[in-house]
Amino acid sequence: MSKPDELLVGVAALVESGQSNQMSLTVVVGGAVITGRLAPEAVWRQRVAEVLTDSARLSDFSGIFRTDARRDGPPEHLHFHVARILQGTVGIPETGGMYRVAIEDVSAWTIGDFSYSDH
Repeated sequence: MSKPDELLVGVAALVESGQSNQMSLTVVVGGAVITGRLAPEAVWRQRVAEVLTDSARLSDFSGIFRTDARRDGPPEHLHFHVARILQGTVGIPETGGMYRVAIEDVSAWTIGDFSYSDH
């Protein structure tokens, strides 16, 4: 979307203000369907930093995720955790991943996450 959807910005702002990670959302970005739970940016950054710190080869990158994320104005990104990119009947990765999506790139969205099955 060239202009971010004000309702989606409102959802993101509520997630940020409430420090909640229980809002499920599904978005379409560049033709990909991403489904999962939203997290406040600070929580998302902390979790990514922890994962990188535990990696023997990627630990040097953890520091950039530990910087203060507070900004003035409305949120510009959605921060997904326990999220999957849906491809047919499969969710990638199976265990869920951490995705950061620019709100202005979202072309469609719905509250809730999609269930899928490999049966």
